[in-house]
Parts: sequence; C-alpha cells; structure tokens
Amino acid sequence: MPAPLLVFGIAILALWAFTETEQERPRAKAKRRKRVSYRNKTYVIFDGDTDMWAYAYMKGWKTNENIDFNFHDAHDLQKVTDRASEETVKKALRERMATAKQVIVLIGENTKNLYKFVRWELELALEKNLPIVAVNLNDKRTMDAERCPPIIHDEYTVHVPFKMKIIQYALDNFPGEYANADKTAGGARHYNDSVYKSLGL
Repeated sequence: MPAPLLVFGIAILALWAFTETEQERPRAKAKRRKRVSYRNKTYVIFDGDTDMWAYAYMKGWKTNENIDFNFHDAHDLQKVTDRASEETVKKALRERMATAKQVIVLIGENTKNLYKFVRWELELALEKNLPIVAVNLNDKRTMDAERCPPIIHDEYTVHVPFKMKIIQYALDNFPGEYANADKTAGGARHYNDSVYKSLGL
C-alpha cells in the first residue's frame, strides 16, 4: 500500500475507534448513574394487608428492569408478628430503619387509618430526619389529601404516582434536595409536568 493510502487508512481506523468510544461513553455513564442512586437502603412503609401487591411490583422492577433498588421489606416479619409482641416487632423495624437513607410510603386506600405500625414508622422516619417519598397507588401526581396520612400532610415530602420511572427519579433527586432544604417551611412537594414528559410519562 502506498504511504499516503496507509496514512489515510490509519486515520480512518483511529476516527472509527474514537467515534465508537464516544458513543459508548454516554451509555457507560448512564449505566453508572442508574446504579449509583439506589445503593442506599430504602425503607418501604405500606399496608401489608391490602397493598402487598404494590411492593411485589417494586421488587419485580428491581429484577426485570435491572434497577439497583436496595429495599428493606419491613413487612417480611409476618411470621414474627403472629407470635411476637408489638414491642418486639417495633424493635426489629427500628433496627431496619436505622440503616436506611430514605423512606418510601405506599399510599393506598386505607394507609391513613393504620396507626399501630404505619403511623409509628412515619413518626420514626420524621424523628430520624429521613427524606420521604410518598407514592400514590391511585397514580395521583400531587398529595392526595383524602388518602395521605395526616402526620405527613405538612411535612417536607415529595408525592409521586406509582410509576417506576418517577419513583426512580424521586429517589435519585429528592434526598439531595431534602438535605439542602429549609424544612421549617414544610409542605408537600411534587414534580411538574416537564419532569414527567422528560421521563416519557
């Protein structure tokens, strides 16, 4: 091969390799971003009698969508609750929340009426100053005053519908917002339509 053609061929190969690398970088970065936010343990509060289906869906997302959610299932203590005292169960739940960095509360039809554990868990989360993502199982995008537990009505929480992408987004963004916010202002938060549009929702 004549020298000019050889040089040209090498240049083309170098350009191709550079292009491939540049194309891969965003994918690699996206993959890293996808996993970073969910390594922190998330304590999930929900009505174990009627809303277990929603938690099962979330565990399915973790498996099928390759999302690195790190959930604490506070309600896999069913075998314990049948024969243990309330004090014993609460001790176990307290230990689980001690290692959590954020909390999700799944808000169903009866959630606001559950005081024995759900309200107590929310009180504990507030006491520990953990960011709370309130997830509406009826897919409402803002606080549902009729269903939301009164204890968090005026707290600095973010309310989202039961959709994987927006829950992901909230776990990715709200803890940082919460850490830097003036929480004395209180009040429910929600995301505007542009966020949902960017997520394809």
